[in-house]
Amino acid sequence: MYHFSGSIKVEGADRFPHALRRLSQTFPKIVFNQSDGSKTIRLIEDRTLVEGAFRIEATSESVIINGGPFSGIIYGVEELIKRGGKKPDCLDVSADRVHETPGLTYRTFWTWDHSTNWQLSQIGQQEIGVFNPYQKPPSGFLSDYKKCVDFCSKNRISAIVIYGFLRDPHGGVDAAKELCRYASERGVRILPGIAIGSYGGVYWEGDNKFNLATWLKANPQHAATLEKGVGFQIADLAFPLNFPKSDYTLSACPSAPETMAWMEEGVAWLTDTFDIGGINIEAGDYGVCGCTRCVSRRANEREAARRKDVHGDYWSHTDMADNFPRLFKTAKLRKKDLWIYSEIQWDNLLDPVSLEAQKRLPEGGIYQHTTNRTYWNRIKAELTKPYIEHLPMQPNVLRCQFACQWNGDERSERYALNARVFSDMAALCARTGLKGLTVWGEPSPYHATVELSYLAFARFSWSPTLTWDQFIIDEAAQRFGGQDAAIEFINIAEELDAHQNMAIERLQTLRRQAMDHRADDEAGRRWLSLEDQITRRIYMGA
Repeated sequence: MYHFSGSIKVEGADRFPHALRRLSQTFPKIVFNQSDGSKTIRLIEDRTLVEGAFRIEATSESVIINGGPFSGIIYGVEELIKRGGKKPDCLDVSADRVHETPGLTYRTFWTWDHSTNWQLSQIGQQEIGVFNPYQKPPSGFLSDYKKCVDFCSKNRISAIVIYGFLRDPHGGVDAAKELCRYASERGVRILPGIAIGSYGGVYWEGDNKFNLATWLKANPQHAATLEKGVGFQIADLAFPLNFPKSDYTLSACPSAPETMAWMEEGVAWLTDTFDIGGINIEAGDYGVCGCTRCVSRRANEREAARRKDVHGDYWSHTDMADNFPRLFKTAKLRKKDLWIYSEIQWDNLLDPVSLEAQKRLPEGGIYQHTTNRTYWNRIKAELTKPYIEHLPMQPNVLRCQFACQWNGDERSERYALNARVFSDMAALCARTGLKGLTVWGEPSPYHATVELSYLAFARFSWSPTLTWDQFIIDEAAQRFGGQDAAIEFINIAEELDAHQNMAIERLQTLRRQAMDHRADDEAGRRWLSLEDQITRRIYMGA
């Protein structure tokens, strides 16, 4: 073990200022600087490593961190900090060589701006919805997402999808630029979410030429004629969703050449204007244009049949195949390393809606297959590696549409303990050749069940062969007051999640168990969040 103290020179900090910032924050009595020091830390980007991978090598005089593109240096510095001890004036560095590589390449949080609640000390929080106004103070967008970025940076979560990325009520262009700058420094990709001819276009809400409502007011002849009313329902959700008519629900006809020309121009502007890490693109999921041109262009009986079912498709794979390649090419010509996600939508990974459409999707897009809870049970039982390898588009990732507010009963699964399902999903992705996993990342990890779920997502997507028992030892034990306490916390949380209604006497027993762990420290705070869950249920009578 080597001990670094005093003054330490950090070479490469001009390129990676957040690395210097994190070292100074963690060891405040060491002088980290870019000019001189008795010892040296060298930060070297190494493009022979995959994105996020890193190596740490040390001697008694220096530490060399080689990192793969974009995030490898940040992850390497965080690992150095994690191993560096608790003394503010001494960084302990192991003589052992460290080399880590992500098990899943694409590890992504999915969010809507209006229901992402990481800064809890502000008004306007929402928990569900897709056509919601933004109700927080204008500063709320950056307050929420900077905290989310910090968590992702420290825990090797590589990207955040944001629907509502550009919206006048939370700062528009300037706020979006600041978030991208902040995230890029910290090795986190920001991926604006857009839809072809819907979801507000490129600029979700505001007086901007790339806002859909603004464009359709000037070009009403290009509005879509939806086959049925706006909205969708999810079979795995216990209650119907509400879709009030507004500018948010407008759609443009994807068969109109003018629509796609406008979308291409918008994607070019988005890529040129902001330091984004990628784009999440879908065909829209709340209705399909049924005009004569669209019906003729699709001529896909299977797609049409699925849309007739009450819980069927609200999108078109043909629309995606006809139009995604154009937007993909537009973005990639400007920035080659962007991650461009293409939504393949819900519950059809094992039942492709249109293989012919999928064959027209370009190689190098990231093809995201969403699963609700019931369909996940099929995926667990039926998905194989040869099946994934023979899909016409590559690479493919999985997106979890449950373990959040979009599946389940009237309670919100977004505050449930979802750690086990995330570990199972990461293991399945690695085993079958899926290259990534996306989960919802909207609620704050102040809620200890949410924090543990996010940590499981982060750890198991990075190391899919990690065992549950080792995860408890490495991550949970230190946060809940020891290994036995962590297991007790998990058991209580999972019992609460399993039962929508419980006897008051049982809830009181669980509350007493949680109360036994009250303490004036972070472990005690985490237990208090669980006690609060139980107490609210007792108060409500179930």
